[in-house]
Amino acid sequence: MQPTTKEDTNMDDDKDIKHLNDFGGMSCLLLTITTYLAQRRIKPESVAVAVNDEVIPRSLWDEFNIKNEDKVEIVRAVSGGDHADTLTIAGHTFGSRLFVGTGKYPDTASMVASLDASGTEMVTVAIRIMNLDSSEPSILEAIDLSRYKLLPNTAGAYTVKDAVKMARLAREATGTNWIKLEVIGDQRSLWPDVAATIEATKILVADGFVVLPYTSPDLVVALRLEEAGAATVMPLASPIGSGQGMQDWKSIERIIDAVTVPVVVDAGIAVPSDCALAMELGASAVLVNTAIARSQHPEQMAAAMKLGVEGGRLAYLAGRMERTNYANPSSPVGGVPLAIE
Repeated sequence: MQPTTKEDTNMDDDKDIKHLNDFGGMSCLLLTITTYLAQRRIKPESVAVAVNDEVIPRSLWDEFNIKNEDKVEIVRAVSGGDHADTLTIAGHTFGSRLFVGTGKYPDTASMVASLDASGTEMVTVAIRIMNLDSSEPSILEAIDLSRYKLLPNTAGAYTVKDAVKMARLAREATGTNWIKLEVIGDQRSLWPDVAATIEATKILVADGFVVLPYTSPDLVVALRLEEAGAATVMPLASPIGSGQGMQDWKSIERIIDAVTVPVVVDAGIAVPSDCALAMELGASAVLVNTAIARSQHPEQMAAAMKLGVEGGRLAYLAGRMERTNYANPSSPVGGVPLAIE
């Protein structure tokens, strides 16, 4: 009978233990622990050994014999904690940092496929008055609510009163108190009315909403939204649906550096490199809709946006090299075999 092992356990509060349970079918009859480890090329410096639930001191390894019927556990220390790079907003944790809108797709099937390809865990939906003469199904029937968190928005609101009404209707219609707050100040550019957005944020937070406000890339406005209780701030990269990309990235970077709530870059994203840039700056997430829905192949673009977000986030975590004013050769400057004149 071969030695058996148990599942992972803990050595102390700071380290996890992993058992090395591949013994390769080797007989361990009357093997010392030292020989047993050597046969399996296990470095003795980094492990602990227990036989039949009794920890064997290292000083006894040269003389302690392991028999076939013994239950042997070999453990090693690994770094502790959960290293998953997750994002938490208002107590809800997301594994994906790409949020996706549900509008403008050619059809429902392409929307569903794009959501799946994007890897998103939160999707936005608009609230509109129902046409009682239409048999068109609700978009909620196509969205797997066990998979995606729903984020209704107040798109189309031009006043505080409109936005608050739409948010309350959304809560009743969807059952969620999360709201992407939009209060538009200019119809042509769809630029946000930041004063109205701050006011509406205060009202909705007091009414129990988790508010994610769409705003301009203005540092002071972002600070005021955070003070008003916003769960995130969502500065635009460029006008909604324009595809102009990250125009004022420096202002967004200032917001990221100044606020303590997550910063989600919203609107104007056109291509995956825009997502990557936003994440490289330190944004917590990006929200993309039109760039996916209006691309020639939405499902492929959704997958590309996912990779852009992931690449940008990895680059941010890795830390970019320092900028310099002059060139710095990457090859050694000494020992160059120059021609003799």
